[in-house]
Amino acid sequence: MEVIESYSTEETFRLGESIGQKSKPGDVYTLIGDLGVGKTVFTQGMAKGLGIDDVVNSPTFTIVQVYEEGRLPFYHFDVYRIGDPEEMYEVGYEEYVYGEGVSLIEWANLIDDILPKHYTQVLIEKDTTKGFDYRRITLQEK
Repeated sequence: MEVIESYSTEETFRLGESIGQKSKPGDVYTLIGDLGVGKTVFTQGMAKGLGIDDVVNSPTFTIVQVYEEGRLPFYHFDVYRIGDPEEMYEVGYEEYVYGEGVSLIEWANLIDDILPKHYTQVLIEKDTTKGFDYRRITLQEK
């Protein structure tokens, strides 16, 4: 487990970028944090680290957004509105997660039962006593 302290959106972006640069085919990251903690900023950094220049936003209404123009394909899931984890199979979840790209799953705690055996959990938390932009980002291999 690694804990990183970020004091700005730029630092959160750069952490995501660094992780994207180091990512390998088949890597899966789960992204957990309350609304407004910087999940999208982290994701945008990760996409940049994978060599993706497209605008990256949360795919809230499509469940998965696919980016194929980078160093590796990037599969960005947002499962916030999933009613049942079984819905994930309808969007090709297994083909993405067990494929040759990099998967990032926001709100992954909602689909715990179908997550792969091995992934990296990214937990982003605020602590306003340390400043408005402060984030504690915990990386944990599962």
